Amino acid sequence: MYSQDAISGRRRSGGGRPEPTPEMISGLACLICGTDYRNAPDADVMVVSHRNDAQLLACRGTCARLASGSPTGLDEMPLPLDERMRRHQAADRS
Repeated sequence: MYSQDAISGRRRSGGGRPEPTPEMISGLACLICGTDYRNAPDADVMVVSHRNDAQLLACRGTCARLASGSPTGLDEMPLPLDERMRRHQAADRS
């Protein structure tokens, strides 16, 4: 996970939050720090928002707080990683 200084610097430099990547929209990467959950399957992820019926995820703690206002995100369980990967691959094909 990134340090608070790195996250704050990223927020200041962009003039706002950049558009989420396809991986972020599919729940395969953290909405804030960009951690790829396919490479970090033990990451403690939280659902922080929804977009087009997809769960947007962030790492527990600072990232979740920045994305949702709560360090534990929404009271919702994230879909399993293999299901998120399957949906991402299906979206790529369409």
